[in-house]
Amino acid sequence: MKKIFWIFMVCVSMQTLHAQTPKWAENARKAIFSIITYDKNDKIKSTGNGFYIDKAGIALSDYSLFDGAERATVINGDGTQKEVLHILGANTLYDVIKFDTQADKKQSFLPIATTPAKVGDLVFLMPYSTQKSSTMQSGRILQVDSIGNNSFYYTIEMKTTDKTISCPIMNSNGEVLGMIQKNASEDSKESYAIGASFGASLVINAITATQTNLNSIGIKKGLPDTEEDALVYLFYIESTEMTREAHLEILNDFIEKFPNNSDGYLRRAIFYMTSNNEEESQLAEKDFEKSIKMTEDNEKDWVYYQVSNAIYNYVLSQDEKDDDSKWSYERALENIKTALEAGEKPLYVKLEGDIHFAMHNFADALNCYEKVNQSELASASTFYSAAKTKHLMEGSDIREVIALMDSAIATFHKPYIQEAAPYFYERAALHVEAKKYREAVADYNTFHDIVDGNVNALFYYQREQAEMQCRMYQQAINDINRAVEMEPNDIDYWLEKGTIHLRVNQHDEAEKAFRKAVEIDGQSGTAYRMLGYCFALQKKTDEACSYLQKAKELGDTVVDTLIEKYCK
Repeated sequence: MKKIFWIFMVCVSMQTLHAQTPKWAENARKAIFSIITYDKNDKIKSTGNGFYIDKAGIALSDYSLFDGAERATVINGDGTQKEVLHILGANTLYDVIKFDTQADKKQSFLPIATTPAKVGDLVFLMPYSTQKSSTMQSGRILQVDSIGNNSFYYTIEMKTTDKTISCPIMNSNGEVLGMIQKNASEDSKESYAIGASFGASLVINAITATQTNLNSIGIKKGLPDTEEDALVYLFYIESTEMTREAHLEILNDFIEKFPNNSDGYLRRAIFYMTSNNEEESQLAEKDFEKSIKMTEDNEKDWVYYQVSNAIYNYVLSQDEKDDDSKWSYERALENIKTALEAGEKPLYVKLEGDIHFAMHNFADALNCYEKVNQSELASASTFYSAAKTKHLMEGSDIREVIALMDSAIATFHKPYIQEAAPYFYERAALHVEAKKYREAVADYNTFHDIVDGNVNALFYYQREQAEMQCRMYQQAINDINRAVEMEPNDIDYWLEKGTIHLRVNQHDEAEKAFRKAVEIDGQSGTAYRMLGYCFALQKKTDEACSYLQKAKELGDTVVDTLIEKYCK
């Protein structure tokens, strides 16, 4: 009996030994590494583990290790080091991150299991080690939870420590099932692993790029795999804050990854163009030419349009015109005319109009906008552009300008949306110019309603001006009162308030307003003149002449007529 028991124990021992050192263990160990992450000051932030899942150098680890890191270094079991090149995806909920390093010619990696483990399956924990052999742990799967998209979360009968976080869990075939995660308790006899297929599925695209978990990592992000997604990603990053160096790196990565895509060269050309650097201007020229050369003949017009638009926007953004710059409105006009040779597409015609407008070629600009307004591209903004252009043309009829603004507003319907508000505001000013004051007040009222009363003091002052012209005195008083409440230290509003009260013979209120103006600016000849005039209307000659004389001393050029009338 003792002999049988001894034979049984030997067999069990041999099975356990085999479980600790499967045939695939030595090769698998080469795919596991240690990681060191560094902060902005290049000081060590954290250390941890990870493993390769692809021959291209793609790997997985825990996100916590990288959160706030500016760079990271991978240290393989043989001591060789590699820099983490790109972050390829991250998920904070399951604490997993995907990244890549430069791959070796024969990159070791752990193939991802195509079939998930089942409850009761024996699995192996492969730790990071610098030795050729190391002790492996084994355990049984207690629970398998599906987390969607053929991804799983495993509960394992195995006690693990912090040193094994992000190490792989393998099946008996040497395939990686998941990645060990931090336990809630060091004494727990159960461990948890996020499925490796979940980590492998992580991607960066225009949607995930906006997530805080990626933005908190300073390491460069990888481009999406498809050209379409990568282009959307490029569009997104152009609206984010990043250094020029980081932006250029991403553009270079795109061109390297998609060398036959003309958009990459076009976007890099635009990047170089905005540098105000002669050397980079030359590079921009080459990239523009490359973009056009790589585009099919029947699509070149679109590239010429893009080039024209880029030059136009660049020159428009400059505070002062640089006569020595190769980028000019003339250059933009040349490119858009080349694009138009393929056909008068409304989008191209509109840009031509915008360029003519910027060059003060108003007649040519108006001609372009009128063509656009006869096309499917007609909109409130294009009618407004036509109105603005016509308004600036010498000898234009204000009624025709208003008619174009009417067309702009006619593109909206009640109840009006926020986008309609500026057009009512602009038309109100045109109505004032045309001396159609009641129409102006109506437009100001509509604007006020659309923006739900969120206006400034200037608005109330402007509406009051129109209200005074059509004798809407009480409304005017109400508006000027709102203006002085919002900007109590603006002398012009107090002077206007006093003038309104004089107009309706409210001398006491006028006097208070003018005294406030004098208090705000004791060197304002206008304030003293108006206060003196207020006293003159009340037959208070001494006070009137005193303030009128003070206005004259301060250099007021209008007061002499009042002194002549009331003080002699």
